[in-house]
Amino acid sequence: MTTVLQLVEDAAARLDAAGVAFGHGTTNAWDEAAWLVLWRLDLPLDDLDAVAARVVDTAGQAAVRALVDARIASRKPAAYLTGEAWLQGVAFTVDERVIVPRSLIAEVIADGTLDAWLAADAARALDLCTGGGSLAVLAALAWPALAIDAADLCPDALAVAAINVRRHGLEGRVTLRQGDGLAAARGAYDLILCNPPYVNRVAMDALPPEYRAEPALALDGNREGGRDGMDFVRRLLAGVAPHLGPQGVLVLEIGHERAHFDAAFPRLEAVWLPTSAGDDQVLLLTREALAGDAATAIRSDGSTPAAGRKGRA
Repeated sequence: MTTVLQLVEDAAARLDAAGVAFGHGTTNAWDEAAWLVLWRLDLPLDDLDAVAARVVDTAGQAAVRALVDARIASRKPAAYLTGEAWLQGVAFTVDERVIVPRSLIAEVIADGTLDAWLAADAARALDLCTGGGSLAVLAALAWPALAIDAADLCPDALAVAAINVRRHGLEGRVTLRQGDGLAAARGAYDLILCNPPYVNRVAMDALPPEYRAEPALALDGNREGGRDGMDFVRRLLAGVAPHLGPQGVLVLEIGHERAHFDAAFPRLEAVWLPTSAGDDQVLLLTREALAGDAATAIRSDGSTPAAGRKGRA
C-alpha cells in the first residue's frame, strides 16, 4: 500500500535529484512535492498531516507520477502545471501569460505595515505592472474603501488579471487599464504599488529554466538598453510624483537589486520596509521625496548625479 506521505517523500527525492529550481511559491523540494501531490489528488493543500496516512490507489499514484514527471521534464514552475498559485493565503489563477505571483509587497499589505502610511480619506490606488492582478486583488481585500486601477502593458496579462478580479468578485472596485507604465494612470492616487521588471542583465542571463518560462517582459529591467535592471524604475520615478495625491506614497519592489537602486538614485530618501526576504527589497517613497530636489535630479536620459546621500530607514 502506498500512502500520500510516501508519494510526497518519493516526489521530493525525485525533484531534488533532478536539480529543479524553486522560488515560485515554494523554496524547497519537500514543499513543492507536497503541493503537487495534494493538488493532483484533489486534497486540501494546507493540511498534509490530516491525509498523510491515506492510501492512494494505483490510478492516483500514476497521476502523481505523471505530474512530477512533467515538472522535471518541462522545468516549468509548478503553478503553470496546476493553473493556480497562492499568495498570502489567497488563490489566483495562473498561466504562462503572467509571472507566478510572489511579490513581497503582498506581505506589507497583509501585515498592516502600509496602514499607517495611508491617508485617513484614501480613496484611490494604482497597481502598476499588475500582471495577473494579485496585488490589486490583495489591496482591494485589505482596504475596502479603495477603488483600484490595475495597469499593465501586456493585454495577455490583463486577460488573466480579469479572471482573478472576477474570481474574487471585485469587478466593481478594480478597473483594468492597458498602457506603458504611467501612461495607463488616470489622475492622482493615494497609493501606488509597483512590482516592475527589475532583474539586471547579468542575473537575467543566469536565470534557471523555471524563470525563463515566465514572460521576460515582466522580469527584464534592461529592455531600454541598460544593464542594471533600473530602466523601468528610472522612467517611473522621473514621472510618478504628479500621479500621487498630497499624502500619496509609492511602494516599489526591487528584489535583490538594492545596490543598483542606490547607485541609480543616490539622493532619494527611501523608507525600506521589512519583509521575510530582508529589509532591502521593498521600499516606500513619499510624494514629498519624489517631488523634491533628489527626484528632479533624475535626468530624462535616466542618469543621476554621482554624489549625494543615500536614504535609509
